[in-house]
Amino acid sequence: MKPFSTSCIQAHRIAFGRSARAGLAALGLVGLCSTAFAAEKPPLAPDSVAPFTTDSRISATIEFGLRALASDIEEDIPRRLASIDERISCVHRRVLFFRVNANCDVWGYVERSGPVSLYGRGDRVYGSVPIYGALEGQGANRFTARIHGETEASATIEAEARPELSRDWSVDLNFSDGFHWSEPPVLQVMGREIPLAKYAEPRIRAQLAHVRERALAAARRLDLHDKAATAWRHAFEPVQLSDNPQIWLQLTPQSAAFAGVRADSTVLRGSLELSGSAETFVGQQPPAVTAIALPPLGRDVSQPGEFDVVLPVRIGYDVVKDKITQAVAAIPPVAGMSIRDAEVYPSSGRLVIGVRVAKASDTDANTGQWIYLAGGLQVDADGHAVRLSDLAATAENDELAAVITPLVAQLRDKVSVDYGVAYDNLLNAANAKLTRPLKDGFRMEGRLSSAKLEKVYLPSDGVVIALRASGELKILYGM
Repeated sequence: MKPFSTSCIQAHRIAFGRSARAGLAALGLVGLCSTAFAAEKPPLAPDSVAPFTTDSRISATIEFGLRALASDIEEDIPRRLASIDERISCVHRRVLFFRVNANCDVWGYVERSGPVSLYGRGDRVYGSVPIYGALEGQGANRFTARIHGETEASATIEAEARPELSRDWSVDLNFSDGFHWSEPPVLQVMGREIPLAKYAEPRIRAQLAHVRERALAAARRLDLHDKAATAWRHAFEPVQLSDNPQIWLQLTPQSAAFAGVRADSTVLRGSLELSGSAETFVGQQPPAVTAIALPPLGRDVSQPGEFDVVLPVRIGYDVVKDKITQAVAAIPPVAGMSIRDAEVYPSSGRLVIGVRVAKASDTDANTGQWIYLAGGLQVDADGHAVRLSDLAATAENDELAAVITPLVAQLRDKVSVDYGVAYDNLLNAANAKLTRPLKDGFRMEGRLSSAKLEKVYLPSDGVVIALRASGELKILYGM
């Protein structure tokens, strides 16, 4: 018997050099260098496929329209903010030979003259409400009864809040507020200006304290804990990523972290990061996972992390066999020998390729001798293609050995299976399924944008390429 084989070290060097020159983004090698004899058929020994599980993170974002929140706060702010009824000393002057000291009665009101306006910027919410005041003053006795004056003024109450979520899920608005007059209220009496702001402002400030309490109560009525708990429960619901083949995603969150508050001109958003595992199932819907209670908030994170999920792409052995059959059919007879048939199957992490070789002159379709080659798969994740690598064999006679050289070269150079269509179909189906309505006013929005090679398996029914797909997945409430 004269052996013919490819050196393992040389084969690895050749395969590595070619993959580097081709700029392959990912390289999966299954069943490295191996040798099989023509008389010894490697046993069928498929891989056991491990669960398609990975650590993953999703975001749960609770959105509230600032207009609705402003309306809620406004309902608790009374129309009249202050009523004024004061007796003040309004006249101190000499008239002819007399010094006149007179008191005046001042009465009036300060009212809210417009709606509450809220808008956000960054991590802060800003609010304002216009107010209007009207005041009158008149002499308080019969000698000064003819002294009379009136005035009106407007002001704007302004507030700034920086919402924060405490570990116990309570909301703190961290208010700061104040107001300014467009024209301070001044009463003109006998040519004298009497500033009345000091009589109105204490009442307005007292009312502002009540407004802060009411705004905080309105914020707490948003019930972030309840909505976060609902989003948490929705995260445990299985999601069907594909109909054909049936592929399911089961998330199992384990922890929650606060990812901050953001606001713009119309919306206030509070975000959480839910961390746990993401497992992909092929076939029937997986059994339901019981949702655990929403855990206490963990450390704060700057923003929710990237969502990862393992997507399996399957290539049937019949597809690989067809590619091999087409390739070997193009090999002309060598040393009077030709290739008649082929088979493909897995054996202990290797891909076995069996070919039946017979004399070219032999007309009996069932004659010939089987040669078995074993090797691995080289996966180009960016190019979405699979190639044979590290093929090796030995032959028990010179005639068969002469066939192996062109056979290995042809399989190595010509056999390539493109799984791009299957990959695109699976990714598009997953993206379509990840965006869907949920119950209780919630919805899910997700998009997977990239994938890299995780692992290659050779189970009994075909090559399985496990790809780690990355993107974002959100559970949203509100607008």
